[in-house]
Amino acid sequence: MKNRSLISINDYSKEEYLKILDIAEDFEKNPRQRILENHVVATLFFEPSTRTRLSFESAISQLGGKIIGFTDASSSSVSKGESLMDTIKTVANYSDLIVMRHPLDGSARWASEVSDVPIINAGDGANQHPTQCLLDLYSIRKTQGTLENIHIAFVGDLKYGRTVHSLVIALSQFNTTFHLVSPEELKLPSVVKKFIKDAGLQYHQYTEIEDIMDKVDILYMTRIQRERFADPMEYERVKNSYILKNEMLEHSKPSMRVLHPLPRVNEIEEAVDTNPKAYYFQQAKNGVYVREALMASILGLK
Repeated sequence: MKNRSLISINDYSKEEYLKILDIAEDFEKNPRQRILENHVVATLFFEPSTRTRLSFESAISQLGGKIIGFTDASSSSVSKGESLMDTIKTVANYSDLIVMRHPLDGSARWASEVSDVPIINAGDGANQHPTQCLLDLYSIRKTQGTLENIHIAFVGDLKYGRTVHSLVIALSQFNTTFHLVSPEELKLPSVVKKFIKDAGLQYHQYTEIEDIMDKVDILYMTRIQRERFADPMEYERVKNSYILKNEMLEHSKPSMRVLHPLPRVNEIEEAVDTNPKAYYFQQAKNGVYVREALMASILGLK
């Protein structure tokens, strides 16, 4: 993985996922390993972010690295009309690794083609979010003890949800059964379903969350993303489609855990936070260990 960009989750093999998860386990035991003291990492966030940006910056800081970059495109030369290519080629002169989030699908791939240093895609439009996928895999393995033979339900925005797209692609390399719960307007795109079909795995589609609650090991909730809708009326029709409540978890498996890439709006009631099946805040914490492992691997330090 040394000097290799991570743009799409299928840039890496199943064996490479597992290697990163194993390294992350080591970082969870000891997250403050000063192995980045002689490295500079650029974090370029052309789109707002809280957890992804801060977990990357926490990971860099705990490993002793230096951080440069911006949190808003309006504070960069993009606001003056600078092209993405020129921004990337310039920042590559100042850093050993670039972490980038951008609102346009395919922007991260383009950046990797013009950059002289590796690029980590921190989310490109509605396309992919591979580092979220890795921390999701880590969270599933940590709570279930394995990534094989899992029944997982994805609930909510499966059309625009880049975290869903990446995780479906990755889990298609394991013996996963997929339960897809969404409004008709927000079904999983056929291009993503193809990964399930090509792997010879099963998926089932539903419109009601109650239909899957006793079947699954992982319940992966997502928010309906207002910013992905061109038509505000379409958003208004579907925004409250699924709201998880404590009583809905009563007949789920004892080992079942609720994941969510966050931020949430109202799709999980706050009362669920104290339920032992709620795992989404620990899931976010796991992001630091996984991103430490990923950066260490790409920079050839682990």
